Amino acid sequence: MPNALVIVESPAKAKTIAGYLGDDYIVESSIGHVRDLPRNAAEVPKAYKGEPWARIGIDVDNDFKPLYVVSRDKLDQIRKLKAALAEVDELYLATDEDREGEAIAWHLLEVLKPRVPVKRMVFHEITKEAIARAIEHPREIDTKMVDAQEARRLLDRLFGYEVSPVLWKKVMPQLSAGRVQSVATRIVVERERERMSFIAAGYWSLPGRFVASAGDGHEFTATLASLDGVRVAKGADFGQDGRLCRDDVLVLERSRATSLVGELSGVAFSVRARESKPYRRRPAAPFTTSTFQQEAGRKLRLSSAMAMRTAQSLYEKGFITYMRTDSTTLSDTAVRAARSTIGERYGSDLLPDSPRVYTKKAKNAQEAHEAIRPAGGGFRSPSDVAKQVSRSEADVYELIWKRTVASQMTDCTGETVQMRVGVLTTAGTDAEFSATGTVIHHRGFREAYEEHTTPSADDEERRLPRLEVGDMADALGFHPEGHETQPPARFTEASLVKRLEELGVGRPSTYASIIGTIQDRGYVWKKGSALIPSFTAFSVINLLEEHFPNLVDYAFTARMEDDLDKIAGGIEDPVPWLAHFYFGDDTEEGLKEKVSSRLGDIDARAVNSVPLGVADDGEPVVARVGRYGPYVQKGEHSASIPDDIPPDELTPARAMEFLSLPKDGRELGLDPDTGLMVYAKAGRFGPYVQLGAHDDVDEKPRTASLFTTMTLERVTLEDAERLLALPRTVGLDPVDGVEITVQNGRYGPYLKKGSDSRSLDTEEKLFTITLDECLAILAQPKRRRGQSVKPPLREMGNDPATGKPMVVKDGRFGPYVTDGETNASLRKGDTVEELTDDRAIELLADRRAKGPAKKKSRRKATKKKATKKKATKKKAAKRVAAHRPDASSASPC
Repeated sequence: MPNALVIVESPAKAKTIAGYLGDDYIVESSIGHVRDLPRNAAEVPKAYKGEPWARIGIDVDNDFKPLYVVSRDKLDQIRKLKAALAEVDELYLATDEDREGEAIAWHLLEVLKPRVPVKRMVFHEITKEAIARAIEHPREIDTKMVDAQEARRLLDRLFGYEVSPVLWKKVMPQLSAGRVQSVATRIVVERERERMSFIAAGYWSLPGRFVASAGDGHEFTATLASLDGVRVAKGADFGQDGRLCRDDVLVLERSRATSLVGELSGVAFSVRARESKPYRRRPAAPFTTSTFQQEAGRKLRLSSAMAMRTAQSLYEKGFITYMRTDSTTLSDTAVRAARSTIGERYGSDLLPDSPRVYTKKAKNAQEAHEAIRPAGGGFRSPSDVAKQVSRSEADVYELIWKRTVASQMTDCTGETVQMRVGVLTTAGTDAEFSATGTVIHHRGFREAYEEHTTPSADDEERRLPRLEVGDMADALGFHPEGHETQPPARFTEASLVKRLEELGVGRPSTYASIIGTIQDRGYVWKKGSALIPSFTAFSVINLLEEHFPNLVDYAFTARMEDDLDKIAGGIEDPVPWLAHFYFGDDTEEGLKEKVSSRLGDIDARAVNSVPLGVADDGEPVVARVGRYGPYVQKGEHSASIPDDIPPDELTPARAMEFLSLPKDGRELGLDPDTGLMVYAKAGRFGPYVQLGAHDDVDEKPRTASLFTTMTLERVTLEDAERLLALPRTVGLDPVDGVEITVQNGRYGPYLKKGSDSRSLDTEEKLFTITLDECLAILAQPKRRRGQSVKPPLREMGNDPATGKPMVVKDGRFGPYVTDGETNASLRKGDTVEELTDDRAIELLADRRAKGPAKKKSRRKATKKKATKKKATKKKAAKRVAAHRPDASSASPC
């Protein structure tokens, strides 16, 4: 009979640990957090319904006492844990060894109220040895860590519940603000502003091919570096605004570059300088959470969320150490394992004399775990692990294995040579060309791992001929190249993670959820791997920057992280700290006062405006965010902005294209049957045609969406007449006389007979299909949704998770990618033509991860709707009963 209960967070983790502990232990999971602040009014207990603070779940006037509730979906699990607890003599709380894990352990203690001894069991890898050590050396719950997690949770709730209503009133309903999500959004918006203000500048370079006058014919490339002693400008000499940021350089123009080709022909060059320097590159430190997310994004094209989910799975299966860590430190056991692997696999010449020590921790480092590394005292090879896990997990394990092993290998060493060759041109101008070469003598850690997918110019091996000062070289030819400065690159998930860490904003363990949140809220969308802010994000950041600047200030947000670390260390008390943030003091306004006192000062029109520049007539053009979405305005004229237009691409000229369409749309001509004008219009959800204007008819004008093969500019009156004629009656079924029609619906073209319907292959069939063809289609077995007869729009590579080929199809909800098992709709910014294999893999992986949760959410919503409907019927019955005459007082017939 078991004598101890061990509780962890996840079922997968419980399964792995149970295999190590044996029959003396029951291992169960809490399935994440068991208690939290109420999510809505329905979760507030009846006893607190009347309290003014119940809405936010925090009694701010009573030392910020939180109201915790057990969510309904955890009640069954709590009952299961209590039943298991009743059968044992000991309880081990084995949640993760970080603030979240410590808080879960404390909440379990509060909910279960055990009457048996309780021990806190901690470990950072799930191996038999690590679990045995954790059982032998338990500790108490760290209440300081619990306080820090609770303070963070209360802080985030106060921020969101106080600031979000301001956005509802001044920007748009149902928006949300968050302590870290708003700062992350600001970072993306600021980059887009830089791109919008960027002015491209052109410059030219003059590369040439050379060969030693006396030698083995070894060619080399050199680029014009200076003219008459003045350095020629390169891309790095231009600022992020596109303008030249220094005045001691020469911007080479096309005409000058072309004339130099003639001036340099037939002249002999001499070597003026040759400088040789040692080349050395040290291996990168083992992974922290942040650097892991960045490299997984760069090398494996994984989103932050996908990277963390995959690492979580590897950890729970016992293949890697805990993946939420700020430390680059390796244990003695890990160092020995890495050095042993190096000696066996790569040879002793790649093994340093002594182990490398990495001690640097990230800004606001929180936990004292090891770096992320392969688990155990002997690293399992990637090929062995690949046999036991999915393809994506195998790729992530290999990445972690290589990074860890490489961190204990020798430096990559060699020699870098810079050479300058010069000449006096036929026009008397002194021209000097520069060439750089690198020779690697010892590859070192690069035998196992390259930190970046694309090496820099300095890292590429290029040999220069053995020329000394005074030696001669001949030019083989020159090829002028034109360049244009590029705007600052948009953030990707990997580079945004790096920026958040540099600023000390948020925790690396939360970066994935932050990036997911700002996309789910509609503040940011992806085009390829680039993160693009929406116009709504501009409005939100405009408001916060102008009226609540501290709340999106990088330094202020980072200081809050420092304060939370002090709370975790017992240096600061959470209650006075929360009081100062919320209520303020004599020297500084608190959040409550800021929100209540500044609401009237906010000019909604101003914060919802994004200047775009001026039109040709000098009148300003502005993008605005309205109740129904973004639109562009010039004077009294306005037009909707399509959802897929990045802000930096909405130039005044592009805006004028939208404004040039008449407000009532393009007139196609008069309908011969009704005499009404037919219009072609651009709507937020796509182009359509409309019969008559709102003033011409008593009811809503008839509309029809354009086919996918049609465009607003080319659609004709004849096309519109055909579209507006739908649905079309094809004929009657000769067997039963039931009418058969064809129509274009929300999910595409289809035919219908009574309650029976069938999808059609193409939109054109709506006009050409015959009665016999309809009867033939109806005679076939009805296909389930997803069994489309349409050919795929594109065939792609294999999905590494399943090994099956991916294709892009045209579905009822639009184009989607599928591997035959999982379907994922293309998102805003994705196009069928530009979709890459990496993006398709990301969409499928994200859909798999979210699928069960969405189904659960839909079931919950259906249940909630049914309950509400039942309650409404009950109330209606009571009202009827209340107004019905009482039987005893009714008059006799």
